[in-house]
Amino acid sequence: MRGPRLLPSQRRALYDLATCRTAAQGGHLRQCDHGDQPQYRYHSCRNRHCPKCHREQTRRWLATHRARLLPCPYFLVTFTLPQQLRAVARAHQRVVYDALLRAAAETLLAVAADPRHLGARPAILAVLHTWTQDLHYHPHVHVLITGGGLAPDRTRWVPTPRRTFLFPGHVLSPVFRGKIQDALHRAGLLDQVAPAIWHRKWVVQLQPAGAGPEVLEYLARDVFRIAITNSRLERFDQGRVTFRVRDRRTGQVQHCTLAAPQFLARFLQHTLPRGFAKVRHSGLASPACRPQLQTARARLTPATDPVPAVTDPAAAPVTPEPHPPDVPDADRCPACHVGRLHVVAILPRWTRPP
Repeated sequence: MRGPRLLPSQRRALYDLATCRTAAQGGHLRQCDHGDQPQYRYHSCRNRHCPKCHREQTRRWLATHRARLLPCPYFLVTFTLPQQLRAVARAHQRVVYDALLRAAAETLLAVAADPRHLGARPAILAVLHTWTQDLHYHPHVHVLITGGGLAPDRTRWVPTPRRTFLFPGHVLSPVFRGKIQDALHRAGLLDQVAPAIWHRKWVVQLQPAGAGPEVLEYLARDVFRIAITNSRLERFDQGRVTFRVRDRRTGQVQHCTLAAPQFLARFLQHTLPRGFAKVRHSGLASPACRPQLQTARARLTPATDPVPAVTDPAAAPVTPEPHPPDVPDADRCPACHVGRLHVVAILPRWTRPP
C-alpha cells in the first residue's frame, strides 16, 4: 500500500498523524507573566483517525450520550459482515458501510415493531467498526438498543419480557441478510457477490448491557479514532512494530509484531471515506424523534438509590485544594506553577497538507 495505491483519505491521514503536534501543523508561543521562559505549543492534527487527538471530544460525546440514556435496561447487538462480502466492502466503502449501518438499524426497528416480539419503537445508537485487535479487516456494527420501546399510541412504555432478553438472535439474522442483499442490489453490486452467501446463516450477537454506561464508554473510545491507541504500542525496533493484542475468548494479552509497512497497511485499511458518519441514531434516538424520546422518558420511572449522607467527617472523601480560580489550569505556567501564560506569537504551518 504505497504511492498511487493510497486513497486520498489515507494520504491525508498519514500526513496528519506524522505531523500531529509538530511545527508542521503550526502552533503558538506563550510567555509566562512571572518569568521569561517561552512555552511552545504545537497544534494537533484533529484528524478523525489520530490516536493522540480528540480526548476532549470523546469526553464531551460521552457526557452528552450518558445524559440521553433512558432509565431502562439496554442491550448490545453486533452485526457482522460475512467474510465473503469484505472484498466488496473494501472496494466500495461508502456504499457498503452505509448499507451496513442502515441494515442493522432497520432490522432492529422492524423486529421491534412486530407485536410478536415487542410491538414498540426503541432507541438505537449504532457505531461502525472495521477492525479486530490485530488490525485485520472485519467490518461490523455495534448497536446499543433500549430494552423496550414506546408504544405506537405513545401512551405507555413497552418493556421486554425479561431484563436479560430482547429478541431471539435467529430472528434478526435473516432480516439483516435480506436488507444487505437489497442494498447491494440497488447499488448494482450484487453481481460481485457469490450467490451462496445469501443462503448461509449470518452472525448477529445479542447480549445484555445493563443500564448502558459501560457500553457507551466502550463505544466512545473508538468514535473519534480507529483501530489502535498509542498505549498498545510496545516498541519499534529494526523496522518492526510490536503492539499488544487481547484475545477476546481467553482475555489473555498477547503480542503481535509486524514489519512497519505491513503495520501501516493494516492501519490504513480502516481509514474511513471523507465525511462519512460512523455513528448513527435511529428510532427514538433519532433527532427527528426528540418529542417521542421525551415522552418515553416521562413514561419511565427511573430507579435511583438515595445517596447516603456522610455522618462522620473523618469518613468524608478528601478533595485536593483547587488552584486559585483566577488562573485556569490550561493557562497556568508548567514551570513556575504560579504565573499565567499569554500568547505572544502565532506559528504558521510549514506546508499545506495534501
